[in-house]
Amino acid sequence: MAAGVIVVIIVAVFLPTQTTILQKNEKLGLYILTPSPTTTLSDLKDAYAEAASTGIGRSNVYLFWSTLEPQQGQYDWKIPDALMSLNKQNDLKVTLYFSIINNRVFGPFPTWMREPQLDDNLKEKTVKILDDILSRYGIVDHMIIGGGVDAYFREHEKDITKYEEFFTDVYNELKEKHPNVKFGNSFSLHGVLNHQQEDLVGKLNQGDFIAFTYFPVNTLNEIDKTPEDAGKNLEKILDLVGDKQIALMEMSWSTAESVGGSNDGQVKFMKIVYDFYRKNEPRFEFLTWFRQYDRPVESCMKGLNTSFDVSFGNEFVLQHTAEYICGTGLIDSDKNPKPAWEEFKKQVQFNPNS
Repeated sequence: MAAGVIVVIIVAVFLPTQTTILQKNEKLGLYILTPSPTTTLSDLKDAYAEAASTGIGRSNVYLFWSTLEPQQGQYDWKIPDALMSLNKQNDLKVTLYFSIINNRVFGPFPTWMREPQLDDNLKEKTVKILDDILSRYGIVDHMIIGGGVDAYFREHEKDITKYEEFFTDVYNELKEKHPNVKFGNSFSLHGVLNHQQEDLVGKLNQGDFIAFTYFPVNTLNEIDKTPEDAGKNLEKILDLVGDKQIALMEMSWSTAESVGGSNDGQVKFMKIVYDFYRKNEPRFEFLTWFRQYDRPVESCMKGLNTSFDVSFGNEFVLQHTAEYICGTGLIDSDKNPKPAWEEFKKQVQFNPNS
């Protein structure tokens, strides 16, 4: 080595980088959708990826018999396959909403069924289609057979016993075929409380769990409660269900000022909801927040079903309903996150699987 030349050897030490592994919680979910009602598959993929990045472990999928089996014995699986594929790709379990009853509507059923009744014929057809769905999609672990049943039975009280028997028969046959899937009905908590229907929950407490949606509104669909008052309504669920497991399927707080909403109220109520969940976690099947994105109000107006519904014929109530629903997103329709979006992510990550 030449004199005066100093050789410096630099040893680079590479330490392993630490990566945070996102922990999924299968009990916590989000109703996933895009901000635009004209949705592309690419838009849906982005929405699912964004939702899954929060750590949720499930989503809601809504299937309607009228579109799934437009011709007797001929299923149209295109849209359900796409939705279920996105859930599977993002490692999400599915709560499936299937509408034998859909709020005030019986059905909707395919036209070829004409005028079905709560009888053995409908029971057999229901078992067949639900068995086919569950056999096709293994990621469905909870199913709502009747949704918002309190609204329907306010006008069809004489059919309560028939539905009770119908549900029990359908449940028993499906449970034998799919023992790992849990079945239940859903009620709107605000509807039950606003119309004094607490007894109905006890009459239709069949299945593996009782699910609730909740909008903190009066009969005009205006927010008339503080987040703290709404939290007290949640506490009433424990008395309503007795020893049954509970599920919160569509929890929401609108930020639309026209119905009394605000960003601050949405954040406060979200904290109260997840506190309620943590205090009662062993009783919970799942808790799904409604919903990911706002949409333009006119799209929610088009989506409202006014069939068989005198009160919804009131344009004032109809407008408020659309404004409430389209303002419940955690991200606005221009893709700007609301304060509750960051809070949602915090709350999901604060609740590891038990």
